[in-house]
Amino acid sequence: MAIDMELEKVLRAPEVEQPPYPSKVITLANGKKMVVREVTREDVPTLLKAVHPTLFIHRDYYDIVGARLYAELLGWYTYRVRNEYCIIGQVDGFLVGIVNGRMMNKDIGISLHTLAIDRGLRVGSHLFASKMEHHIEYLGQKEVLIVAESPIGFRRWMIEYGLEKTDIQHELGGASSYRLTRELYFDSKPRLVVGDRPVPPNLLAKAQEEILIADEDTIREHIAGLKGR
Repeated sequence: MAIDMELEKVLRAPEVEQPPYPSKVITLANGKKMVVREVTREDVPTLLKAVHPTLFIHRDYYDIVGARLYAELLGWYTYRVRNEYCIIGQVDGFLVGIVNGRMMNKDIGISLHTLAIDRGLRVGSHLFASKMEHHIEYLGQKEVLIVAESPIGFRRWMIEYGLEKTDIQHELGGASSYRLTRELYFDSKPRLVVGDRPVPPNLLAKAQEEILIADEDTIREHIAGLKGR
């Protein structure tokens, strides 16, 4: 498809340069090592293959989370969203979870979505914590606005972190935002933010070599026990 680059310059969202998120490794409950790292816009087509099966899983609102995440990643890929980033978790090269967010401005961050593909190991919780670490410690922001779309998300984010309820409308719509401040983050960090740096070179090289995606039946089974459906 031919692109009119002059018009494309008008349509593309402006972006600011963001400090990178330094990769780390987390030991999961089953003893496996999860590499947590930031990915680039060029990785989006691969990530979409993992998100797609979740569009048809209503359990725990995976369908709406997956649909919105799919659109956000596609928006990032096509330069239609401002200052987005994406962090993933990989075990033995396989994608096990995705989180994303963006900078509203230099002081305020927006938490978008957290999607765990391999459940039961707190993959989502670890990746959400990594996302908050990125906003507060590496992007240097003062607060992050967060909203949950499922009861599990509410318990994992709002209750575990003791987030402040606000009257601020989150850009995702729905309920009003909850706020993670720097003070709340650093109070929660010893309990909730884990991982070791630097990542051993062999683990990091395996993760960076290729983002492996399980087949759709396996993804459905890991999320909702829907093997073969």
